[in-house]
Amino acid sequence: MSFPAELSAAAQAVEARLAAAIQALPDSRVRAAMAHGIHGGKGLRGYLVLESAALHDVPREAALNAAAAIEAMHAYSLVHDDLPAMDDDDLRRGRPTAHIAFDEATAILAGDALQALAFELCAQPEQPQAAALTLKLAQAAGAAGMVLGQALDIAAETAATPLSLQQITALQNGKTGALFNWACTAGPLMADADPAPLAAYAKALGLAFQITDDILDTEGNAETAGKRLQKDAEAGKATFVSLLGLEAARARAQDLITEACDALAPYGKKAESLRSAARFVISRDK
Repeated sequence: MSFPAELSAAAQAVEARLAAAIQALPDSRVRAAMAHGIHGGKGLRGYLVLESAALHDVPREAALNAAAAIEAMHAYSLVHDDLPAMDDDDLRRGRPTAHIAFDEATAILAGDALQALAFELCAQPEQPQAAALTLKLAQAAGAAGMVLGQALDIAAETAATPLSLQQITALQNGKTGALFNWACTAGPLMADADPAPLAAYAKALGLAFQITDDILDTEGNAETAGKRLQKDAEAGKATFVSLLGLEAARARAQDLITEACDALAPYGKKAESLRSAARFVISRDK
């Protein structure tokens, strides 16, 4: 099976698990907005959970719960990121954003509920290492992780001087990298194994992912991407592309993917799917 097909199959399985959890909630406008928010993503973070779990012989059922949790957390972040008070976007994954399809209040509540659902999925009594898994997810998503990265990103919009390369890297290690780290280390965490190799893989992968996002924001196709592009340039924000230039940014992303693949050496051929995921990150068109 090709990697895109493998990723698509995993994304469908994870979305089905997450959709079932949402469908089990009381019928409401918020529930409908939650279902809207999870639909149509690449499912890469969930895929990373499934593969990191498979490397450590974690049962598929437990891995699916954790994969659904990270996709719920990611969906919440996008629903809130699109709000008028944040990025004020009207298109996400080729469809109207949640606050456009519903309304701002419903979108806020749907994001809140998706975040809560992520923790609920991790904390199931039968989930291996449930307490540790939930704690790590809270840390990755909160004010020392993704939320901090988003706060720094918002602050950069009104900063007197553009951020430096070091500052952008630190920002993205929180905004993007924190959830990648959780996704990649969920497997060893559930198996009570050493997470260090996959943490190193995740750090390089998350940064390469963000550099590629900056490249796509500069020269990508909005219809393919399913969202508005060139927002950072319009806002005058510094990015990896604006600081490095396109070719140097591509080279840096490629170096990071090599670094990510090298980190998987302890797993040998068993980690080939994760190597394919790394190569996909910098070859994607959305």
